[in-house]
Amino acid sequence: MKKFNSKAIPIFVALIVMMFASNVLAQRNQLNDLLRQSSQLNIQAEKKNPSSLKIARLHYSGGGDWYWGRSAIPNMLKCAYDNSDLRIDTIEHEITINDPELFKYPFLFATGHGLISFEADEIERLRLYLSNGGFLFVNDSYGMEKTFLKEMAKIFPEREIVELPFTHPLYHSFYDFPYGPPKIHEHDNNPPRGYAIIVNSKAVVYFLVESDIGDGWEDTVVHNDSDEKRLESFQMGLNLITYALLY
Repeated sequence: MKKFNSKAIPIFVALIVMMFASNVLAQRNQLNDLLRQSSQLNIQAEKKNPSSLKIARLHYSGGGDWYWGRSAIPNMLKCAYDNSDLRIDTIEHEITINDPELFKYPFLFATGHGLISFEADEIERLRLYLSNGGFLFVNDSYGMEKTFLKEMAKIFPEREIVELPFTHPLYHSFYDFPYGPPKIHEHDNNPPRGYAIIVNSKAVVYFLVESDIGDGWEDTVVHNDSDEKRLESFQMGLNLITYALLY
């Protein structure tokens, strides 16, 4: 192979190439740092710690694939454990709204495609959960917008479903997202949108559309997202967890 001769291109072009390579390397290093496994932390001990903050995947009804993206939550929990002071249980738990253990989980995650719905007793219990400090994050993998916005209106019929402004604390609780939620996965060529229900000045439900940060949380081989996109998705995840638990 003929050896590359850097003198054959103008200096300013060489500088651009070097800057681009440096940026790519920096992003890759930043992602690796974000996802590193600290040898100083005993994760197994933390898993067994009953005082650890627990996050659960919501097993909802309505026919949607609530189980979608099996590597997403474990990766996000590990990221939060390694890169924040929050003592988080790194095991993914699954729970239904009527589970007696519901109130032990301050953060619920739901995702999937298409249909999602709640029975009357589930709506009442979810309302009670959200009114007493619980937080529900719903990541639209695709096609959930119509049905879930309808369900949101049932949970708090007296409250308006709002699109959060980019100045909202949720977008600045851990990392700054001055332009709102990141665009991780393309669906319908629309900008990402984050809807919320506000109770006592706090967003207690956050519904993310046209972003799909859950894809970015999954193992790289699943969606082949770039390092930059995966980094943004984990950073947004840390914002959500921080906002839900500390604000």
